[in-house]
Amino acid sequence: MNDFRNYVVLIFNGQKVTGRDFKNIIFDLGGVIINLDERKTVERFAQVSNLPLAKVQQHILSFDRYKHFEKGLISAEEFREALRSEWKVSASDDVIDECMNAMLLDIPQEGISLLESLQNSSRLFLLSNTNHIHYTCFNKILKETTGEDKLDIFFEKAYYSHMVKMRKPDREIFQLVLSENNLNASETLFLDDNLANLEGAHSVGINTFHIKHPSQLFEIFK
Repeated sequence: MNDFRNYVVLIFNGQKVTGRDFKNIIFDLGGVIINLDERKTVERFAQVSNLPLAKVQQHILSFDRYKHFEKGLISAEEFREALRSEWKVSASDDVIDECMNAMLLDIPQEGISLLESLQNSSRLFLLSNTNHIHYTCFNKILKETTGEDKLDIFFEKAYYSHMVKMRKPDREIFQLVLSENNLNASETLFLDDNLANLEGAHSVGINTFHIKHPSQLFEIFK
């Protein structure tokens, strides 16, 4: 199993391998399958709230209600109201959703083609920290890109934090994926752009790779 502090090279049982050598592959969504620019959401909220960019960014990072929303512990309506109260704005639901979704860019067709090419050789899973607002938006982007209604069809099973009421990097969500699908952690690879999430996966024995740039997704499956 590879050391979670060294993601550049995939090591499995002491040997260099490619992503295709793993029986099970768990994909993150944002920054791996769908391109992200989180600054766009910060900028839009700054415009709506008339707060400085730095203050908006700090609010988002420390806003417990956002984590609750990602865990499905509060509804979209409750989340929007919490934002209005936190930033003292009267923005409509549509404006708040537009701000939230500004970070979601495109789903490259190359990534979809890669998933399709892996379906016959590996068991594929999706594990995403997300919420109802983003879920609706990225499936709309998928529809516009591929004609498909849901990302789920490219995976044996998709795990969305707001539906399972758990989120990365907590151990329990990785244990859920392993146990529900009878996966051997040592035969499983997890791809994510967030180091904390990779550490969570590593803590239950899952092999990890840090996606620092979208192009790396294709490099490790050569």
